[in-house]
Amino acid sequence: MAIPNQTPRREWLPLILTAMSAFCVYTCMYAFRKPFTAAAFEGYRWWGIDYKIWLVVAQTLGYTASKFFGIGFIGGMNMNKRAVNIIKLITVAWIALFLFAVCPAPYNVIFILLNGFPLGVIYGLVFAYLEGRRSTELLGAVLATSFIFASGFTQSAGKYILLHWNVSEWWMPWLTGMIFFLPLLFFTWLLDKTPPPALQDVKARTERVPMNKTERKRFIRTFFPGLLMLIIAYILLTIIRDYRSNFAANIWNELGYEKDAGIFTRSELPASVVVLVVMGLLIFIRNNITALLVNHLLIILGFSIAGVSTLAYMNGYVAPFWWMTLTGVGLYMGYVPFNCMLFERLIASFKYASNAGFIIYVADSFGYLGSDMILIVKNFTGLHISWSQFFCWLVLGVSATGILLILLSAIYFKRKYDNFFPKLVTPQLNYG
Repeated sequence: MAIPNQTPRREWLPLILTAMSAFCVYTCMYAFRKPFTAAAFEGYRWWGIDYKIWLVVAQTLGYTASKFFGIGFIGGMNMNKRAVNIIKLITVAWIALFLFAVCPAPYNVIFILLNGFPLGVIYGLVFAYLEGRRSTELLGAVLATSFIFASGFTQSAGKYILLHWNVSEWWMPWLTGMIFFLPLLFFTWLLDKTPPPALQDVKARTERVPMNKTERKRFIRTFFPGLLMLIIAYILLTIIRDYRSNFAANIWNELGYEKDAGIFTRSELPASVVVLVVMGLLIFIRNNITALLVNHLLIILGFSIAGVSTLAYMNGYVAPFWWMTLTGVGLYMGYVPFNCMLFERLIASFKYASNAGFIIYVADSFGYLGSDMILIVKNFTGLHISWSQFFCWLVLGVSATGILLILLSAIYFKRKYDNFFPKLVTPQLNYG
């Protein structure tokens, strides 16, 4: 593992600005997606089911549909329209929150579904500014930290508004979005000033190009067995990560923190710091196949942390706060590589002219589809089990299965790489 050549001082300012603007744009996006989950909507039921469950399922279905749409949209995107698309799509999501507030239940559930659809492609638009660079791991780690931090932060913001601003649960999501809208405009403008990858970036990480339908199919066929194992593991991670995020308020209420608005943020801060540091350090690994395998190792470590901490909690060795915090660290350590580093290094390892956004959206689409299925099974089949207990068993089953899948994936990609590049002529994939 070697340290790359030091970045000239004049290059650090745009790097810092890009990282900061990407972080802030995605944090602002979460203000239009997550705050409603901080409300309980107690006393409202539809067809015998808690109304919040209907809302969570509706938004997740919209988000899932958006991920399938994003496979083609992000994969073949016109790079000149990224900023405009970010603003347009979030504005549509904000309008949907307004209509959710003015339309009575249960008819307003359709507007939460419509809110989820435009938000699902924002990640791909933001990540398109970051991929294909020698600094992508660092930039991606900052972006990933945003969706760990932003989930808790925007839920805390929504909870604070409910507790202290005398605002109803129906208007709180729209009002939270209003607070974040002007910062969104500014940081999107700043992000759009990001310069394209330099020549040294292209040499180290392979050129990133739009892909048509035929090219996308060819990519999947080329790496199918490994991609299949990775996507199944990602589906499992998405299920438990999404369940934990969407029903955090319910779990914390069961654990005795129903009056603590800051619990969402405090429990996510350790995961944010760990992911930022660990993922950012991957920038120092110059050899792409080594970095790809290290990503696999980090995912296995994440599954292990989540599983072991849950076993410790169930046996009384870990307090509730630290159990939720450690599961967050583990889940995000496994989840984050899929959203930037893993596929970034896969493309660079095999020198395959393509883009990471497309394959991220393939994984995301099936990941959220799996999340939808678990939500429906848990909430619409009469399964009588508490939020926290269901989460415990979910984490244990997913962790064991995920570790096995990632081990098999690592073996597959290492062997495929050795076949692509015989050892005597293995290229040195350095940072220029």
